[in-house]
Amino acid sequence: MPWSSQGGGPRKPNDNGPWGQSPWGGGPSGGGGVPPDLEELLRRGQEGLRQILPSGLGGRGIAILALLTLLAWLASGFYTVGPNEVGLNLIFGKYRGKTQAGLNYNLPSPIGTVVKLAVTDRNAVDIGFREQPAASRRGPLTPEAPEESLMLTGDENIADVKFRVFWQIDPAHPEDYAFNVANPPATVKAVAESAMREIVGQSQIQKILTADRKLIEPASQQLMQKVLDDYHSGVLVLQVLLLSVDPPASVIGAFRDVTAAQQDLQRLVNEAEAKANSVVPEARGASARIIQEAEAYREQVVAEAQGQAARFDQIYEQYKRAPSVTRQRLYLETMERVLGGAEKVIVDEAPNVSGGGSVVPYLPLPGFSSTQGGRK
Repeated sequence: MPWSSQGGGPRKPNDNGPWGQSPWGGGPSGGGGVPPDLEELLRRGQEGLRQILPSGLGGRGIAILALLTLLAWLASGFYTVGPNEVGLNLIFGKYRGKTQAGLNYNLPSPIGTVVKLAVTDRNAVDIGFREQPAASRRGPLTPEAPEESLMLTGDENIADVKFRVFWQIDPAHPEDYAFNVANPPATVKAVAESAMREIVGQSQIQKILTADRKLIEPASQQLMQKVLDDYHSGVLVLQVLLLSVDPPASVIGAFRDVTAAQQDLQRLVNEAEAKANSVVPEARGASARIIQEAEAYREQVVAEAQGQAARFDQIYEQYKRAPSVTRQRLYLETMERVLGGAEKVIVDEAPNVSGGGSVVPYLPLPGFSSTQGGRK
């Protein structure tokens, strides 16, 4: 029977090596390049099996050989899953369950197959730029993808947004990642760009450049996760990191001037508020002090008036009981208050020899004492 060479052409009679030999180790039977007969090969194989199985290749031997082959095939179904992996068991291409780290078993090929996914590895996708190799890197970002980074804002301006998305396979649903999406990394990138464009399209350029930068990251992450969950992609978004948000290069200088002016305005407003916060409490404290002093003076005057009225009532009661004594006492007390600190001259009202009053000499002892003390 004819025999075709696997080398693409007929073998030559004098070829050496594997092309000039039989696949079973012997040379071709007969001269020329005619291959051996298939029946001869089967006969030699049977003789080799008889040597392995001395009892002959009967029904029992075939059964033992088939059993050993079956056991070897079944044993090939054991496999190991790494600590950062999850194994997905497939039977005839249909998903049958997942396995955790360690030694596991599934029916071997071609009936069963195993897909291993690294579910704890963090993946990153960059939108709006491409990182350069370390040898040629001049800066942290290389704007090589303006078709990704240029986005239209809500007030019809253009913002150059570069960001990075960190994601991983959802450990709870790795089968969705393996079977529901054809290219998960490309899908994550497309969803990230779409979500960021939607968030930026709802904001104004000035807020994006200043106050709303920290609000864009969680909003875009939530929107990305919602879209990917709707796709049943089995992807878990870990973080959205804004690397830069700038106006286009042609107008970035003007925008920076506007931003600096706004920052100066905000600084002046803050300083004015700080000054007001320090002056207003001082003024309020001074007014409260004046009011309290006025109230205290009012209470003092009222209390003194009430005391004087009560004293007058008491004196009046005593006057009604002894009018002359009370008048004399009031006179003496009044004269004591009036003349207590004045120079005094005592005049005796008794008549002298000539029948008139006379001035009694008075020695100013307090003045004399002070004079003598000063001389000392």
